[in-house]
Amino acid sequence: MPSSPTDRPTTPPTLWPARGRHVGPGAADVLRHRLRSLKDDEVLDDFAELPAAEDAAERVFEARWRAPGEVTVRARLTLVPEADDASRWTLVAEAERRWDQSWPSPATMFWPDTPDAAWDHEAVTGLPFRDLTPLPSDDKAIRRLFKDAVRGWAVHVVVHEAMTPDERGRRPLTRLLPPSLRHRVVEHRAAPDQLRVVNWALRGLKVEVPRGGAVILPGQPVPPGYHDGAFAVRSVFLDGSEPTELIETVTRYTELPRPLPDGADEALTALREQWQLLTLEEELARERGLVARYAEALEAMTRSRDLYREAAERANEALAAYREAVPGPAPDGSAGAPAGSALQQLTRTFERLKGSTKALRPTRAEGDGEVPPDTSGREVS
Repeated sequence: MPSSPTDRPTTPPTLWPARGRHVGPGAADVLRHRLRSLKDDEVLDDFAELPAAEDAAERVFEARWRAPGEVTVRARLTLVPEADDASRWTLVAEAERRWDQSWPSPATMFWPDTPDAAWDHEAVTGLPFRDLTPLPSDDKAIRRLFKDAVRGWAVHVVVHEAMTPDERGRRPLTRLLPPSLRHRVVEHRAAPDQLRVVNWALRGLKVEVPRGGAVILPGQPVPPGYHDGAFAVRSVFLDGSEPTELIETVTRYTELPRPLPDGADEALTALREQWQLLTLEEELARERGLVARYAEALEAMTRSRDLYREAAERANEALAAYREAVPGPAPDGSAGAPAGSALQQLTRTFERLKGSTKALRPTRAEGDGEVPPDTSGREVS
């Protein structure tokens, strides 16, 4: 198996992440048309295209809808143009509770759910999500393909055909997956005579596909719950029947507490912290939160000012006491006993003030790093 996971945050169970490519032109127009259509049909509660900066090529779309059970789902899709009129898209959706794979796919809330869709391609390999892809005939090409596959966000499944299937067996198995998994899984098909070559190519990942079975590639970083044989299926019948064991294994893999893949942490942070499509209640809650934070900051600044003023008054009192006790130097240049006593008292006073003012100094968050001016109106020498 590949190296152990890094210290990345764990994927929240409420999250649905996916990345893909739109291989034709006009991706943004396709998104706008789909979102507007679903809003008119009341499938979406609302959607928005966020204003883009003048020098930014990417476009950002937000949508909000309700999953079964009145569970609110918020989703954010970022579209980045690439060469040859293609576009790369990143979509993260988060629900109010744990994600249910039987819910509608967030991808179909932004993209048209048609068989010939141009958007339905995995970001790294460029392979389609809802179709099967025969493995290349070249051994090294297969190995390169698997290395690329585990770097992306998608789940890659390798299925070995024990014998050449008929028309029913050549239909993609991903179409039988729960709706929320159909646009996150890529199916690779190995011909009957490719088993040895495929397992040679999988050696670097320390997994293998059983004869006539399937295996789910571990991804990078490897999920903590992934171990040898745990996500291999001994037999997959390619006769048109539902592959129950394979579906259960794929579902179980997607529900592992996996580390967030590369770029997913930033996408999730943007969804949570830069969300603009607010309801009226959410806008009021946000404004109340801002008012509360401003009130806390003002209170901290006022408290800091009062503490500094009190410290300055004590310093002035100590200095006045010193001046009264020491009217001037003795004729022989030495200080008298009262002066020494007063000086010691003043020194102790300033030492106490020094310690107390350090403790009273406001933090950068409260005072922005600036010391409030002395408002006592007295001059401190």
